[in-house]
Amino acid sequence: MMSDLMRYSRQIVLREVGVNGQELLRDSSVLVIGLGGLGSTAASHLAGAGIGRLLLCDRDRVELSNLQRQVLYRQSDVGRAKTVAAAAQLAALNRDVEIETFDADDGLAAVRDADIVLDCTDNFPARYAINAACVAARRPLVSGAAIRFEGQLAVFDPSRGGACYRCLYADDGEAAETCEEAGILGPVVATVGSLQALAAIKWLLGRRDDAGTLTTWDALRMQWRTHRIPADPDCPVCGTSHRGE
Repeated sequence: MMSDLMRYSRQIVLREVGVNGQELLRDSSVLVIGLGGLGSTAASHLAGAGIGRLLLCDRDRVELSNLQRQVLYRQSDVGRAKTVAAAAQLAALNRDVEIETFDADDGLAAVRDADIVLDCTDNFPARYAINAACVAARRPLVSGAAIRFEGQLAVFDPSRGGACYRCLYADDGEAAETCEEAGILGPVVATVGSLQALAAIKWLLGRRDDAGTLTTWDALRMQWRTHRIPADPDCPVCGTSHRGE
């Protein structure tokens, strides 16, 4: 349609996207788990890019302290469920995007309905559960994290083998710092959320070389580093000994 060509013209003109790529995005489903600083930013870019179906999962309500970095929301949203507030804002941005919302438990079940999953949560138990669901369903996973002036992005694709999130962080007992305790600047977490959206769009367009990589960012020094993530043969989630191979 002419309206689609006008709306998405700036990315359709990219030879890596084109009309065919835009149709791929339109026919794709992305699950965003966690609608805080990471997820609200990622979901905004995915809706703007024309992802056909966005699945949104969060259990929290908007708090006043969120607005410093979760700019998808408005002050009038304080007290509303994040899924409800995010769905309203994203629908206003792009009415052609189909939006579905889930609570935390149903969100894991929705992994099988998505083409790719974004983990935008802020605690290890949730990250481990999402990773396990993605490995079981053989769905690609884009994991993001940000705190203080530090960010990281990791991409996993169980359908291609290689490492999973549990290979990277194997310690059940590791406690994650929180933004409330350690602090975070809005542009830092927004940058990582944007990169998660970028990684998902690239994967949906068939550019999947990021799988099995960890990128870390020092925002104070503007330094980026990318590492390959080795698979752990003894990983309790994806290791060969636990798959009976």
